[in-house]
Formats: sequence, structure tokens, C-alpha cells
Amino acid sequence: MDLPPPAKYPGFEAHNLARSASHVIRHRVTFLPGLAVQPTAVVYRVKVKSTMTSILIVDDDNTLQIALTRRLQSFGYEVINAASGQEGLDKLGDQAIDVVVSDILMPEMSGFEFCQRLRSRPNGQLVPFIFLSSLGELDNRVQGYELGADDYLVKPFHSQELLAKIQAALTRCERLKNAMLEAMKNGTNSQYLEPDPLPLSPAEEKVFWEVVQGFTNKEIADNLYISPRTVQTHLSRIMTKLGFTNRSQIVRFAFESGYTQPGVNSH
Repeated sequence: MDLPPPAKYPGFEAHNLARSASHVIRHRVTFLPGLAVQPTAVVYRVKVKSTMTSILIVDDDNTLQIALTRRLQSFGYEVINAASGQEGLDKLGDQAIDVVVSDILMPEMSGFEFCQRLRSRPNGQLVPFIFLSSLGELDNRVQGYELGADDYLVKPFHSQELLAKIQAALTRCERLKNAMLEAMKNGTNSQYLEPDPLPLSPAEEKVFWEVVQGFTNKEIADNLYISPRTVQTHLSRIMTKLGFTNRSQIVRFAFESGYTQPGVNSH
């Protein structure tokens, strides 16, 4: 991972926190190669309630955790750390998380299983999820997307790209939230107009509505009795026809355009 030159990166000094801080957690430091630092402890501020955007980093590499935490905090993010998928699920149960960044190869629970379990939770279906892994083969990336990841970044990586992906995910979520609020507002309007028919085949439309409901590719495959790869094929065609690049845009489109699932009453 890229890091600023030593002159701009003096080391992992302890934060000078007032005793009134809600909680602090101390971690032993694993120093990065080439950085001259004095042995010390890193103190992270963990806020129970915060208006800051929170990023959950799930990775068993302590060095990477420290570097990413420092970088993200410098951009105003609140960072929560977990060393395994299971610990990540526990952290998600304790507090609201805005974006998840996860490795794949970890002890106790892999990132793939972590993503799958997260997407099976009602409160975890639309949380932006970014894989950050050394597994860069096409099959690995496809598996990540099939399990419900929104993005995938291969190590080694540039932190600027990760920051851009995080910001893009947050922007999509904000647009989706606004679209849903607007859709609910318009739903009470008697002048509401029926949207144009979806330009999708019957099979694609079934997958479309499964995606809108927040199901992962594997769950869609189980629900529709087709293979995950067939789901991905339909999903790719849906995105091509609608001009989208990710699942969040599909969900937003459905709410924003006023579509309702066939056989489901909207009022």
C-alpha cells in the first residue's frame, strides 16, 4: 500500500486524548518498514454515538489496520477495527456502520462468509461493502460480487483509490436514501403516473426484483432455482439495458421511478 514519505509520516504517535473521551482501546503497534518510530501505543477513539461517517475495516493484518486507520481518520472518518469476519459481525451488531472494507483470507471466518452473513441480515443488505484482498483472480472477484459486494480492490493498492471508492459508495447511498424518501412522498400523490414497462425479459425482471429486495446472488439463485452464475448473467444484462454499473443503482432506480413488484400491493 502506498504511504506518504517519512517527512510527512512521522510515525504512529499516541493520540493525546482527554480523559473525558467515551472509550479508548490500545493496540500493540506493528511498525511499517522504513519508518523510524519510537515504541509506543496507539490509542483509537471509539465513539458510541457519533455524527461522523463510520468505516469498519476487517483485516487480520495489524500493520495495514494501523495505516488505513490513520489515513481514514485524517480525512475525518471514524474507524472501527476487526481482525476477522466474526469480529466484524459482532461490531456491526453493536453500532451502525456506513461502509465495510474487508479482507478475504482471515482466521475464524473468511471475508466471503462474512459478506454472505452480513447480506443475510435485514440491517446489512444495503451497507456498502468493499473487498480489499490479495486474491486478484477473475474467479475471486466474481465470487465477491456474487456474494453481494459492491466493489473489489486488489492488494497492493493505492489509498487514493480506496478513498475514492468509499466516497462513491457513500454518495450512492445518499442518493438512494433521497430517492426512497422522494418515492414515499410521491406515493401519497393522487396524480402519480405509472412508469414505463421495464425493458427486461421475464427472467431478468424476476432477478431485478430480487436485487431490489436486497438479496445476494446466491440467495437469488436459491429463490429462483437457478445457478449463481446464471443470476450474474441476468444481472449483467439488466445493468447493460438500464445503463447501470452496480446493484445500488438498480435499487435506487426502482424506488425513484415508482416501480412496484408485480403481485405486490403498493398501498
